Amino acid sequence: MPQSSQPPTYSAAVAPGALPLLGHGHRLLRGSAGYLSSLHRHGDLVAVRLGPTTAQVPCHPDLLNQVLADHRVFDKGGVFYDRARDVAGNGLVTCPYRDHRQQRRLVQSAFRRSQLERYSHAMQAEIAAASGDWQPGRVVDAFPAFYGIALRTLGRTLYSTTIDADLARSVEQSFDTVLNGLFRQMFLPAPVRRLPLPGNLRYRRALAHLHDATRRLIAAHRAAVRPGGAEPDLLGALLAARDDDGARLTDTEVHDQVITLLAAGTETVAATLTWVLWRLSQHPAAAEQVRAELAQVLPDGRAPGWADLAQLGTVDRVVAETLRLHPPGWLFTRVTTAPTVLAGRAFPAGTTLVVSPAAVSRHPAAFVAPAQFDPDRWRPERVTPAARQAFLPFGTGARKCVGDLFARTECVLALATLLSRHRFVPEPDADLRPVPLATVLRPRRLRLRIAPP
Repeated sequence: MPQSSQPPTYSAAVAPGALPLLGHGHRLLRGSAGYLSSLHRHGDLVAVRLGPTTAQVPCHPDLLNQVLADHRVFDKGGVFYDRARDVAGNGLVTCPYRDHRQQRRLVQSAFRRSQLERYSHAMQAEIAAASGDWQPGRVVDAFPAFYGIALRTLGRTLYSTTIDADLARSVEQSFDTVLNGLFRQMFLPAPVRRLPLPGNLRYRRALAHLHDATRRLIAAHRAAVRPGGAEPDLLGALLAARDDDGARLTDTEVHDQVITLLAAGTETVAATLTWVLWRLSQHPAAAEQVRAELAQVLPDGRAPGWADLAQLGTVDRVVAETLRLHPPGWLFTRVTTAPTVLAGRAFPAGTTLVVSPAAVSRHPAAFVAPAQFDPDRWRPERVTPAARQAFLPFGTGARKCVGDLFARTECVLALATLLSRHRFVPEPDADLRPVPLATVLRPRRLRLRIAPP
């Protein structure tokens, strides 16, 4: 008789090293994603403390996928989303389960492949404009340079035209203050957040400016664009989107989606490009594979475009492997809306979970030599179902990032453009420790000297 298969069993543990009041916050401050990626050594479901809050961290790919697949029970909430809603309101990334389905249908229409091909022209234009005067010997501060490119690219994609330089700069500064302050606000008790401390005041001023600038940009777009006129841009697609029953995004929802796209599509892209160039500088064999591919696909030295993406598999695998080792969004929270069972253990409604792609991205059950940078692990003939399950920089399920293809397209086009013209050599003063409590995982300092290809 065939034997019935037993359900898998998972281990649970409490992370050691919690401090009074801070919990494990000091470990997150020092090691960011590195600490989370080490938790699987303690168990498959590990309890940590975020200040006074105890949170469960799924550290096995099966468990994390279970959480991400059921966003009704494991809803967006907790200390991260409480603060993130200050920034993005009730946008697609931050909205709870009850609002997500309709928002997703409406926003998804702005990211069809036909739209992405048009957006790629804006990506090409901004990459070329930003790097046009980069010459051998110049030193580029990687993250700020790529952040500027990503912000201007998204601005041009949203509004069809370049954003006024002064406005772009002010928005960039506001985002920098808000996103760098978000995690600090997350860990501060509510009474402390309300105090007129310098950091709190800077955060509030930047947040107010960000919302005001966004309202002005949307109003200017409405006034300037005539129906049937210019090529549809991302904001135009959001304004024109209709649900099956004819419903559309309200003005507030459009505002929240624009903030969401700017927040989700700038620092993440900049951090990924920064880490890619550092990784390639440390792995000459992978860099040589990229150069060989670019020489074959772009033999005439022209800039890459949408039609070339299918032939840039090596560049895309380098991006994928970098996202695995350095997932930009490294910590999110979810809250259970009903009693549930996870890893064979019962949890009441209101239980907080920490959701992190870093917690499973180096799991030995999913990857051979998980700490090694090996882009070839993503070749079609080598990639495994376990590896696909543990690759979650964009999430999975109904709440998978709506802009995942947008972001990967921008990264591949930027890298193909830059690496077909230059080599990038890190300066000796590189500091690869993560920026403490930054919203996006990025190094503290990486300056790159441009060298001939």
